[in-house]
Amino acid sequence: MARHVFLTGPPGIGKTTLIQKVTQALKSSDVPIDGFYTEEVKEGGRRRGFDVVTLSGKRGPLSRVSSDSSTSRRECRVGQYVVDVISFEHLVLPVLRNVNQGSDAEKKICIIDEIGKMELFSQAFIQAVRQMLAGSGTVILGTIPIPKGKPLDLVEEIRSRKDVEVFTVSKENRNNILQDVLAAVESCRR
Repeated sequence: MARHVFLTGPPGIGKTTLIQKVTQALKSSDVPIDGFYTEEVKEGGRRRGFDVVTLSGKRGPLSRVSSDSSTSRRECRVGQYVVDVISFEHLVLPVLRNVNQGSDAEKKICIIDEIGKMELFSQAFIQAVRQMLAGSGTVILGTIPIPKGKPLDLVEEIRSRKDVEVFTVSKENRNNILQDVLAAVESCRR
């Protein structure tokens, strides 16, 4: 039986939009929920990077387009983006720790959007996600990228877990899969 639910699909297909719709539906049913999602940052119609936004409304940079091509060795990069691991951890780790605290009387839901290349530069994040997957008090509703290029260890670990249900979001199903995802999350809470 599934204990966690993940969405996958190509970039820009609507995984974050779907997560936000599920979050609204769960919040309106008074389900205890916390977590974060990533949001595109645009300037003059061009993508400049990504922000992390917590469900409580805190926001900080996850990555920005690098202006110079000379990179210091310590810089974490994904394509043209430089990842701000410190900002990411500062926002996300307290949220993940708080969700794991509290009574087991009611399972909480933790939104993790996304577990991708940028986020995986943080070893503390990887550890927190693994702890949450192993624990029983929290249901993760998260997003993972579709397999492309070099496999990401934690992503493949999640994809192959027996207690994880993975929905593949496509142009065809993204507007009518909301109820299925909600039902899967509700079933994990039981």
